[in-house]
Amino acid sequence: MTTVTPESAVRAARRMIPSRDRAAVGAAPLTIGRLHYDGGGDWYANPSSLPNLLRAIRERTSLVTTERERVVRLTDSVLADVPYLYMTGHGNVLWSAEECRRLRGHLEAGGFLHADDCYGMDKSIRREIAKAFPDRPMVEVPLDHPIYHLVYEFPTGLPKIHEHDGLPAQGFGVFLGRRLALYYSYQTDLGDGWEDPEVHHDPEPIREQALRMGVNLLAYAVTLVTGGDPGGGATSGTGARRPSSGAVTLVTGGDPGGGATSATGARRPSSGAVSASA
Repeated sequence: MTTVTPESAVRAARRMIPSRDRAAVGAAPLTIGRLHYDGGGDWYANPSSLPNLLRAIRERTSLVTTERERVVRLTDSVLADVPYLYMTGHGNVLWSAEECRRLRGHLEAGGFLHADDCYGMDKSIRREIAKAFPDRPMVEVPLDHPIYHLVYEFPTGLPKIHEHDGLPAQGFGVFLGRRLALYYSYQTDLGDGWEDPEVHHDPEPIREQALRMGVNLLAYAVTLVTGGDPGGGATSGTGARRPSSGAVTLVTGGDPGGGATSATGARRPSSGAVSASA
């Protein structure tokens, strides 16, 4: 198994085959798994957010996605088919002992969970993550991590979308070895930024920041986290083979040949069109 480091992660994401046609052949559409959890919190919050993020992924990369997310529970057998598991809400989160075991197994097998505090979830999600990973405390994700640089540049880290308590946006994570397996976005609410414009009336630059961060998150989950093998394809928790990340082109900023743009709009050099190798 290839060891994924911050440096190799960025290199792997930039070594992509530059053809939308190749990504579309022989690969099932990717989707996002919306986590249905117990405890009373509104796991279904921000209904237009994930369809909008999936559309942004289709428009800005060569990834073929579904139009809507898939609702899953931690005990579902299909969990391994969802490379990017997302959860949000305003209230209480409660995982059973079996769900904690399943989540840990899923992430140890190469899965990725993004928990997005929609204001009100903080206390319970920290408690439940500690139940699932008592030996892996959450830490703040360093600013040089690929999650902030993979497609779009976020040199100062997680963008601030909504005010909440007026505190800075922070990204926390659970690392399994050197791999970021769980990402917790706090004091920002990316899902609100992904919603239809008329829902929160966020300025377009704010919505763009949220979508760009979402593209980075999904690109990280798909190309790097599943199985830890950036070039050779990955195995799911059930042993099923997932598509190789080498069949993905990151057509960032809607400009297939011009390189990626930073969070401030600055143009990054194009990474070139080199296919990934195992």
